[in-house]
Amino acid sequence: MKYCSISEASARFSIPESTLRYYEKRGLLPLIERDEAGRRLFSENQMALLETVICLKNTHMSISNIKQYMDWIIEGSSTLETRLNMMKEHKQAVLDEIAIMTNSLEGIDFKITRYTNQIQENTKGEQERT
Repeated sequence: MKYCSISEASARFSIPESTLRYYEKRGLLPLIERDEAGRRLFSENQMALLETVICLKNTHMSISNIKQYMDWIIEGSSTLETRLNMMKEHKQAVLDEIAIMTNSLEGIDFKITRYTNQIQENTKGEQERT
């Protein structure tokens, strides 16, 4: 099995090593192996779990919920339905947040158009006076 060092994992996902240490400390990266010197070793499975953690974190899932999700993964297939329900609920929360952001973006676009038009009118008026 191929392993990555913490620096390789950090570089692959463009996150600081300190973040990886924090995730492990909080239980988001269970079962991290270590070499003889105590350095963290990320297996292919750990890298896949890390990718999931980053995805959930990027979509604003709380650390405590990510921890719960990881605990269910460790418990095994008896938690599949529970994990599925969590992912469905999280997906809906993400979609709701996207809708809010889309509406807010429309408001920002309105302001940009308004200010652009005002600047153009001011420039046009100044040119006519000269």
